[in-house]
Amino acid sequence: MYSIKMKLQKVFVAILLIFSTSNVLFAQDFQGEAYYFSKSTMELGSFGATMSEAQKKQIQSRLKNRLEKTYILTFNVEESMFIEDEKLDAISGATDSWGKNFTPGAQYKNIKTNTLLQSQEFYGKQFLVRDKLLELEWNMTSESKQIGEYMCMKAVALVPSEQLSWYDFSWDNARQKDNEEKEATKASDSTAMIQIKMTQIEAWYTPQIPVSNGPMEFSGLPGLILEVSADNTTMLCSKIVMNPAEKSKIEAPEKGKEVTKMEYQDIISKKMAEMRSMYSGRR
Repeated sequence: MYSIKMKLQKVFVAILLIFSTSNVLFAQDFQGEAYYFSKSTMELGSFGATMSEAQKKQIQSRLKNRLEKTYILTFNVEESMFIEDEKLDAISGATDSWGKNFTPGAQYKNIKTNTLLQSQEFYGKQFLVRDKLLELEWNMTSESKQIGEYMCMKAVALVPSEQLSWYDFSWDNARQKDNEEKEATKASDSTAMIQIKMTQIEAWYTPQIPVSNGPMEFSGLPGLILEVSADNTTMLCSKIVMNPAEKSKIEAPEKGKEVTKMEYQDIISKKMAEMRSMYSGRR
């Protein structure tokens, strides 16, 4: 217990020192822009075991648009808007239209009201996902490092994996979920527990920018998150513009059928099952 208290004291002292040296002024009309680069690795599973290294590299090269992305987070003290900076495919000269069905759309967060609003398009239909912010129980550490000109502190958290990928779809995950539900139904013991897959989040935040925000759904720390790693994806801030000359409006999206995260995931799953059934019937 004593060592834990000492550890927390060191964290708070470090944060206070950073605050005292920060020269950023946060007025009511304060605004900032943070640019993030995201890189993901691709798990090929058993299919990859039969492939050569050259074949794996070729696939990764063709899927670069899905594995490497850039984003812009526009934020103030209470709100933020997070959007992807879309790029043309180097090979086809087009955007990844199919992949867009399973990637996060424009995302609005309001820290004060604990609100998430995310615009999603799925096979031509527009949805407005309204839900609470992702709840994370952060474990603050005393580790620190420099990211650009900002001193950052490390925090970690565990979260159910499905809460991070509600806008995505995977047949492997769908099969696993079906198996878990079947096992739960068969179990005669009413106390039988379903194992929930968890993902560890590692975040680096800077108290020099004291806003409780960050990229994607991540927030809840005493400073802007500049780097975050979850599962096979790492997102790193490459540039920050404080109080830009031309400020952007941070407006919550309004268009689309309003659903929750769980409802949206159910819509995706049913549509994919329907498409698989139609495809199987033609063979």
